Amino acid sequence: MKKENLKVLVVLTSHDQLGDTGAKTGFWVEEFAAPYYVMADAGVDITIASPKGGQPPIDPKSALPDFQTEATKRFDADKALQAKLANSIVLADVTAKDYDAIFYPGGHGPLWDLANDKSSIALIETFWQHDKPVAAVCHAPAVFRFVKNADGSPLVQGKKVTGFSNSEEEAVQLTEVVPFLVEDELIKLGGQYSKGEDWSSYVVKDGMLITGQNPGSSEETAKALLNLLHQ
Repeated sequence: MKKENLKVLVVLTSHDQLGDTGAKTGFWVEEFAAPYYVMADAGVDITIASPKGGQPPIDPKSALPDFQTEATKRFDADKALQAKLANSIVLADVTAKDYDAIFYPGGHGPLWDLANDKSSIALIETFWQHDKPVAAVCHAPAVFRFVKNADGSPLVQGKKVTGFSNSEEEAVQLTEVVPFLVEDELIKLGGQYSKGEDWSSYVVKDGMLITGQNPGSSEETAKALLNLLHQ
């Protein structure tokens, strides 16, 4: 797969409501910023898409001081990337053949929209059928909920996967708010789910499928994707 001018599609949520709590959600800044810079600094051409296009909602919690990292600070000062983000393309307009891989940052938003989004499901299936890497971190492995192999079986069935753990969801006190738990769903689909310690970096690769457990795994997930693209 080694080639010049690698192109990666980054797909973000358009959903900003945290269930019926009245609180806001969206994507987690670190899980977008860290992978973005890992890939961009390596010369990857990145396109940002979301179901509704335009500005994807940022989870306000992820912008709090406690959750700032080098990558989020860089993003906060990066007017060019902020402008690019504000103009994400509509997911339904994306053509899989234009890209070498697809990457899904997390945050709670994807549980509500991307998990059920027909364009997203079709895109992942197309990438998979063409042996192109698919990566997702934290809550984003939820996007595989309705994704199927060519034979109709769940994409993650029999594959090694990780994602936001039940204990981490419990720690942020949203177990009763989310529409489903990522860990439970991956196991229900037949995935070989494993996890590291809560909040530690933990990344699992199974062929062309790469999953990361939590925000702290986002950079390593992107590095694993880069390694796969450079093989």
